[in-house]
Amino acid sequence: MSNKPGTFKNPFSRPWMTETGAAAAAGGNGSLGLKGVVAGAITGGIEICITFPTEYVKTQLQLDEKGGTKKYSGIFDCVKKTVKGHGFFGLYRGLSVLLYGSIPKSAVRFGVFEQAKYYMVNEKGSLSTTGKLACGLAAGVAEAVLVVTPMETVKVKFINDLRLEKPRFKGFFHGVRTIAREDGPGGLYKGLSATIMKQGSNQAIRFFVMETLKDWYKGGDRDKPVPKYIVGVFGGVAGAASVFGNTPIDVVKTRMQGLEAAKYKSTWDCFIKTWRSEGPLAFYKGTVPRLSRVVFDVAITFTIYDSIMDAFNLIWK
Repeated sequence: MSNKPGTFKNPFSRPWMTETGAAAAAGGNGSLGLKGVVAGAITGGIEICITFPTEYVKTQLQLDEKGGTKKYSGIFDCVKKTVKGHGFFGLYRGLSVLLYGSIPKSAVRFGVFEQAKYYMVNEKGSLSTTGKLACGLAAGVAEAVLVVTPMETVKVKFINDLRLEKPRFKGFFHGVRTIAREDGPGGLYKGLSATIMKQGSNQAIRFFVMETLKDWYKGGDRDKPVPKYIVGVFGGVAGAASVFGNTPIDVVKTRMQGLEAAKYKSTWDCFIKTWRSEGPLAFYKGTVPRLSRVVFDVAITFTIYDSIMDAFNLIWK
């Protein structure tokens, strides 16, 4: 409140925030959130079309348990057998599921992050260490609940279905109807707790690393632009950090959402059974293909997103 009678100061005003990833003074927090949603949606659609084959291989290797059902000896064996049995586009099995989901997922992620950042920056327009983690965590939890869990469940079941001698799913909508009929609506939310842990930790790590590296590069000058190739490098580092930080959670989530998820009573039961039957290294299955995908994925995601937001800030006042 101002000291002058009859005047009111908006307690949520952030006039110092003018850069990409911060609130533009002319736009306000509502405009910023909408920009984040639209830019995130466009980014998500482009990114998944580029990186999906590595996601396919990673999921196959995580589902490939030891024993008589083991099918692949490694990354290249998985690619070779998939292409031989189903053609090159077999590596894109389940793409439609992720494409339908990646657009809203990325929209929610960046929209929530921008909105949370708007309210948590200090008077200098920057986030504290806790603020960086909190904004990323909020973005990850929101996308896990609203989009990622049902999307990932369907994706994993589609890829797992391809492992059968006679695949049952004839397409995206047929697969969704089959899953909903057999498992009920709740079947689309298998592994919710594991997904929340995965996405929450993912985005907390990624946004924390990205924001920290940007702050370091700017050296205290918030108006200093960060070149897009530098943004890409920082994104790759952020992606690698998230892989090493939460791959065990990703493995458990994947198995909780597979066609054999019924043998696990809970996320914790899945963890215990995997540990007992396959040992601790099982929790890092698919790390290499996931690392190659995520580093590239996060690098191009932040680069595309920053570029789109720069353009928006020029034409969307």
